[in-house]
Amino acid sequence: MNAKLHVQRSERVGPAVILLHSAGLSGGQWRRLGPELVKRGFSPVAVDLTGHGASEPWPEPEPFSFRLDVERVVALIAEEGGAHIVGHSYGALVGLHAAVAAGAAVHSLTLYEPVAFGVLETAEDEDARAALARVSLRWGTSADDHEAWLAQFVDYWGGAGAWAALREPARAEFRRVGWVVSEGVRSLVGTRRERKRSLRLRPPPTSLRGSVLPSPRDGWCSGSGRRFSARA
Repeated sequence: MNAKLHVQRSERVGPAVILLHSAGLSGGQWRRLGPELVKRGFSPVAVDLTGHGASEPWPEPEPFSFRLDVERVVALIAEEGGAHIVGHSYGALVGLHAAVAAGAAVHSLTLYEPVAFGVLETAEDEDARAALARVSLRWGTSADDHEAWLAQFVDYWGGAGAWAALREPARAEFRRVGWVVSEGVRSLVGTRRERKRSLRLRPPPTSLRGSVLPSPRDGWCSGSGRRFSARA
């Protein structure tokens, strides 16, 4: 399976900035950032990751791994002749792995709340690991199973009631891409190499986190940002 990615490019005004969205969303997540980058002499390249947005759908039950998105982003970096990378959540994890693979072709790496579960290794991460262990990876077979998984996924990141609080169009989009989101989660949970591999990045990534987020006890993996070379 090789579903095409949708890539939105602006007029080329300077170095490319590849923008990688979080799971369940699309390149439209960056619609406000794009014009600001252009003003500063950069060329935004907003990607709809596999199965998301205007990219070709990824059909259930075709297996999927986040590593396919990594491979595609590496190819896009080469196509652009090198690029800066900005990623959020799932997109930040994809960007991290792509930067390790692409090496010097990545000019800078900015990660916002990367879901790099593999860095949760020490005793201080125990709460985050315990919360992650309670997350079911079972997508199920019925529409009710799928709805329950999506509610769990959104509530894990947004807090109890976050799924119910979403507008119906947003819930509908999550349902449409639910299979590839669940497969992405299944493939990335348990990866244990991000910390060691990220130490080889030069320059080191800038890691950001929001100021209003659930605590580790509520499921926010605070260690994911802290263990990279945070400069913001």
